[in-house]
Amino acid sequence: MIYLDNAATTKVSETVVEGMLPFMNRKYGNPSGIYEFADQSGKAVEHAREQVASLIGAQKKEIYFTSGGSESDNWALKSVMEQYKDKGRHLITSKIEHHAILETCAWLEKQGCDITYLDVDENGFVKMNQLEKSIRKDTVCISIMTANNEIGTIQPLYEIGRLARRHNLIFHTDAVQAYGHIPIDVRECNIHLLSASAHKLHGPKGVGCLYINDTIDVPSMIYGGGQESGHRAGTENVPGIVGFGIAAEEASRNMNLRREKELKLRNYLMKRILWEIPYVRINGSVKRRLPNNANFSFQFVDGESLLILLDSAGICASAASACSAGSKEPSHVLMALGMPEELAYGTLRLTVSADNTKQEMDIVVEKIKESVSRLREMSSEMADVEQ
Repeated sequence: MIYLDNAATTKVSETVVEGMLPFMNRKYGNPSGIYEFADQSGKAVEHAREQVASLIGAQKKEIYFTSGGSESDNWALKSVMEQYKDKGRHLITSKIEHHAILETCAWLEKQGCDITYLDVDENGFVKMNQLEKSIRKDTVCISIMTANNEIGTIQPLYEIGRLARRHNLIFHTDAVQAYGHIPIDVRECNIHLLSASAHKLHGPKGVGCLYINDTIDVPSMIYGGGQESGHRAGTENVPGIVGFGIAAEEASRNMNLRREKELKLRNYLMKRILWEIPYVRINGSVKRRLPNNANFSFQFVDGESLLILLDSAGICASAASACSAGSKEPSHVLMALGMPEELAYGTLRLTVSADNTKQEMDIVVEKIKESVSRLREMSSEMADVEQ
């Protein structure tokens, strides 16, 4: 198997697995207990909190553990719009956000909030002039993702944060796809809320965090006990949190080396596909994109059929977000770029990791060439072009 769907999830590192195991059997105490055995779990959770905070320049007390990115996104937007409703009911986001943001915004609209969905340019960048013009007296929050999960485009966080500061707005960013892959400094970028998830950086599934800047007050979304400083009730997922902390520390320590290797593999893959296969385009920014992301649209090809052929060859890839799997609609991200619908249906997302090799990239390119050629032989549109 050649795994090229690391944007969907990553393999848990051996170090993370080893670090989690003791908290599944030997050190199984509830961190809320007051005896020494439970305190082992409590100290492990606090150490992980420090590791997760350090990766983005946050304080330990500003990290609140959740079940993952979707919960963090829901908590951030719902709580902020409730807490600051006296100021206004207007929120600004973009048309290419993850479904966890877009569906939360749809829910907020039903509760009486007004949402502005910003356009993006052909490379997926938010238009800063449109963003500033969208700000109103009743605007409470700007929520723009750090990097897009489908096309990899990295948004100008510093400029957005500076704009938010100038207008005294809360700035939330969904950093699920970017946390641990590129440098992020929440202070430098004036970020008040940030969502992250462990399984995108070789940590376990089912655990994430919400960074909440200590200058803002955000109420709980889950009520019950006093866990997470009274902000998020429920017994902590100690093994998952420990794994998240280790994954964050590994990402911090190895980020430059990992980025360099991923860039070489990704760029080699992109170069070969663009040079050797006709009627193909790269989606997203070429320069300002996640180091592991390559997103192509092949004309005269059905993307789902292409995925099936690649799967039969042992290659794991995707057409869009894992959360969109099974959808019959074209990607909302590609539609926002202004792509023709028929071309959007021929899209393939390949996301590498540092575990991949150049030899694997060569195999993948050959299989894609073979599969695209096979599918185009059955395409009437392709036949018309060649006549």
